[in-house]
Amino acid sequence: MKKKVVSALLATAMVATMVAGCGTDKKAETTAATEATTDAGSEAASEATSEATDVTEALAEEVDLSSANVAVFYYTFSDTYITSVRTALDAQLDSLGVTYDDYDANNNQTTQNEQIDTALQKGANVLVVNIVTSGSVDASKQIVDKASAAGVPVIFFNRAVEGDEEEGQVLGSYDKCAFVGTDAPEAGHMQGQMIGQYLVDNFDTVDLNGDGKISYAMFMGQLGNVEAIYRTQFAVEDANKVLEDAGKPVLEYFDAGNSDCYQVDQDGAWSATAANNYMNTNLSQYNEAGGNMIELVICNNDGMAEGAISALNDKGYNLGDDSSTMIPVFGVDATDAAKQLIADGKMVGTIKQDAEGMAACISDLVKNAGSGQDVMANTDSYNISENVANKIYIPYAMYTGE
Repeated sequence: MKKKVVSALLATAMVATMVAGCGTDKKAETTAATEATTDAGSEAASEATSEATDVTEALAEEVDLSSANVAVFYYTFSDTYITSVRTALDAQLDSLGVTYDDYDANNNQTTQNEQIDTALQKGANVLVVNIVTSGSVDASKQIVDKASAAGVPVIFFNRAVEGDEEEGQVLGSYDKCAFVGTDAPEAGHMQGQMIGQYLVDNFDTVDLNGDGKISYAMFMGQLGNVEAIYRTQFAVEDANKVLEDAGKPVLEYFDAGNSDCYQVDQDGAWSATAANNYMNTNLSQYNEAGGNMIELVICNNDGMAEGAISALNDKGYNLGDDSSTMIPVFGVDATDAAKQLIADGKMVGTIKQDAEGMAACISDLVKNAGSGQDVMANTDSYNISENVANKIYIPYAMYTGE
């Protein structure tokens, strides 16, 4: 096995800036809330990972991967969840004994495109791509065209390559193409249900100023990103539905002057730094002393949740003991850091995005592609999209540490 790590040639540090933006430019269509429970979701994710591992072990004994030269392109190495996927996928590729290189685009699509050109020139014959510009048909199609011209398979993962209204335009354009990811709306629906039920159970405690309403902050990972759009929309919509069904008032965004009802990481990095900067500024103006304290924090990912919790800690909140007030914070990914925050009583819950299951599935497709089989061969055990035959969904699951 040979592995290299190739970093992007960008040295600009990513610093999140304050935006008073609320609401997405592209409003996702509301769908029915996903009916899921923590136990059922966790069991499904566990079974999917187990099945993927079984398939991986079985196929490893049957295929010849001696000529496989795999290039794996990450949108950034700095994303905590992506780091988990990279660690798991490196282990999977190591077990296959294939030659592979890891590339860090540092959140720059132009850099990633150049890296793909370089990898192809160096003889890569399987491309695995975590695209930078999520949901962009143009960006995704450029990569597919590069792969098609070289006659090599391309496996996209994690970040959407096309929007719902464009489904199949990219993945249906090349027979050696596939996608491994999640059903984008599902995380938002699950997070919204989790938040709504928590508030129904703890409404009076969360309502710090006793005005009968819950004031919330929303931290969005990236403008235009399909996952971010759905999480931002459905986390609130589904929470509100649970609240209304229980006879409670709907959520109220903390800043009446922000009509979009979110604050977004302007670097598109879904970073703890962005959320921390926002939260520190917010708390200087919205606090218990002023009677307008933010009473709930919703984050598109666990990294942003970490940043928000750090700011709350600095003000004496969410310290994990009886001496401090708990502002409920929710994220997505179930990173190890988030799990620890939940165990420490500093965070309420998150939605598990199964890094190990995703890596195992990608590994299966790499084996197929690297051995000359159809990319989607032997994938019947996976959850495959009803609309696009080469799109595999890895299930989400609620996580509260219980």
